[in-house]
Amino acid sequence: MTPNIHFENREIEGERLELTDKKAIYWLGPSVTLRCCTLVTNISARWLHLVSGSLVDCTIQAKSELKTLPWATMKLKGCRFKGRFGGNDFGFRTDGDEMRKLGGIEDCDFSEARLNGCRFFNCDMSTIRLPLWPCFSFMDPLGHAAELVRREWPGQFGIVVEGLAKNPAGTVAESWHAPTVAEKMDTTVEGLRAALEGAPWVVM
Repeated sequence: MTPNIHFENREIEGERLELTDKKAIYWLGPSVTLRCCTLVTNISARWLHLVSGSLVDCTIQAKSELKTLPWATMKLKGCRFKGRFGGNDFGFRTDGDEMRKLGGIEDCDFSEARLNGCRFFNCDMSTIRLPLWPCFSFMDPLGHAAELVRREWPGQFGIVVEGLAKNPAGTVAESWHAPTVAEKMDTTVEGLRAALEGAPWVVM
């Protein structure tokens, strides 16, 4: 039987939580607060359920790539992210169920993280420290998609740019990892960088 490990209805401070048992299902919340903790993951996102709660001044370290994890139900403040994150969404959402309106993100540091296909919602990006090259981020992708799509892009990367306009309401930034996306989009890191350096509203 698969064990369920629950962190709920309490505050945890100054502890190291290792979510590394690949035979377990982990639940953060409801109503959990982690303060000044280190949260280490080495599991698939499908074994990690973010119900509701807050992470304050925590370090989140992904030992293996954490893919397609929605953080909309969690409030993240003053946290540092390390490791690889693919297809993660940060910040609360106004579309979908009410639980996705509970979270948020501010004052967080992703400078030591690798983000690929990650999005930020309904937050002040001036408080978010993004990873720099070889990662890059489109700022306000919904507002600038029409102008960006008119530019010349190498290989099939134009498909990624066309997708910016299809983001849900509230998307304020979208981040990618150049070597990963270049390989998938039939281009080179050098060609991608040259195109991005001339583009507005790109952080790299």
